[in-house]
Amino acid sequence: MAPDLFDTHAHLHFPEFAGDLDAVLARARAAGVRRMVTIGTDVATSRAAAALAQREPDVWAAVGIHPHEAADADEPALAEIERLAAAPRVVAIGETGLDFFRDRAPREAQTRAFRAQVALARRVGKPVLVHCRDAHAETLALLAADGALERGGIMHCFSGDLALARRCIELGLLVSLAGPVTYPKPGALPEVARMIPADRLVVETDCPFLPPQPHRGKRNEPAYLAITAARVAELRGEPLAELAARMSENARALFRL
Repeated sequence: MAPDLFDTHAHLHFPEFAGDLDAVLARARAAGVRRMVTIGTDVATSRAAAALAQREPDVWAAVGIHPHEAADADEPALAEIERLAAAPRVVAIGETGLDFFRDRAPREAQTRAFRAQVALARRVGKPVLVHCRDAHAETLALLAADGALERGGIMHCFSGDLALARRCIELGLLVSLAGPVTYPKPGALPEVARMIPADRLVVETDCPFLPPQPHRGKRNEPAYLAITAARVAELRGEPLAELAARMSENARALFRL
């Protein structure tokens, strides 16, 4: 029997899936992925995510403006994200955050957009899906200062060390592990996988990006979540079925599903 898996971060409405989404979803179900959240990165993709969630019973949506698109996060754009957030199958705000690695938007614009979406999440009573790259100190300082996480959130595609993971947990975030935990050079991720409490852990694909090791260089998809979850269970020395059920319960509780 396949494990009970929840892909907390996917981009199923992206063009990479336009030609075979039905087959992708069928493979996901066969692999045990029973629930997926598809994530917007700007107004257009947030609309598409919300529309997909209305059509597919296994898919829910998050709406938000990615830090790469933060320069476009003006008042009309944020108002549209708030309108979309009212839909019953929209379960979170995001992805939003700070990305100082690529710096595709000015850092001041990223900070403004992130803070605005954190405030929006508080208003609508939904969790925040946080993107953070080369900006951990700034991201966590903003969340701590704003008292942001009344409904919690997820540190998406976690890439830091154990101390950072523990700080995320202190602030009310779940820690999400993705394909990089399976890579030959995973950095601190194995220690993070082993040491953080099971009730603060979730997994994701971030598909079509970041496929796990056996599929590197190819399009990622939700079915491959089983590979990442199996590696996390192996690192923890726990049965996959038990850990998968616990992580799915964590996600369902956060998203109120």
